[in-house]
Amino acid sequence: MMPMIINEELLISSRGELIDYVVNDVIFKEGDQPKYYFQIKTGTVKINNYHEDGREIIHSVPFDGHCLGESSLFIDKAYPVNAIAMTSCTIIRLEKNNFLELISDSPELLLKLYRYTSERMYFRYVMMNNISASNPGTKIKRVMECLKAYNQYTIPYSYQFPFTRQQLASLTGLCVETVIRVVKKMEKEKMVKIENGKIFY
Repeated sequence: MMPMIINEELLISSRGELIDYVVNDVIFKEGDQPKYYFQIKTGTVKINNYHEDGREIIHSVPFDGHCLGESSLFIDKAYPVNAIAMTSCTIIRLEKNNFLELISDSPELLLKLYRYTSERMYFRYVMMNNISASNPGTKIKRVMECLKAYNQYTIPYSYQFPFTRQQLASLTGLCVETVIRVVKKMEKEKMVKIENGKIFY
């Protein structure tokens, strides 16, 4: 679990509230106007889009301690993405004006938020480069390496990949049949371990 971007007690004392979500609940959707700062207390969320043909594209998967869509609070534009609970989640929600007041009174919080956003953008660019690889095996391996590094795991098989095969397909732009075939090949080559259907990298 990463440390909270903004201290939970500080958010609550600024009139933040704890909201519980279940799997597949929509936290915000594409086209909504940003009204709140969201910070995950517990759980995992996917940031995604759906194409007209029904395909899902997953952009990122924030979890405990991360915030969601905070950059949209600084511009007068609707969300370009959806935020959907992947697991049961408890999220701290703070009204936009209260959030802006909080960070304007605490420059160190704004700097911390900038650092977080910069790190996330760095890994997003790395991820975009990885998924642009033409070979499906290379693409999946690089995505696993990127997420393992982002979550600060170093030992072989220590990182439990938090996606289903379908979600991995949505993350990489591959079809699920290709993902299944590549993961099985990786298991044979001892690049991953599969236990109870879970992938360990």
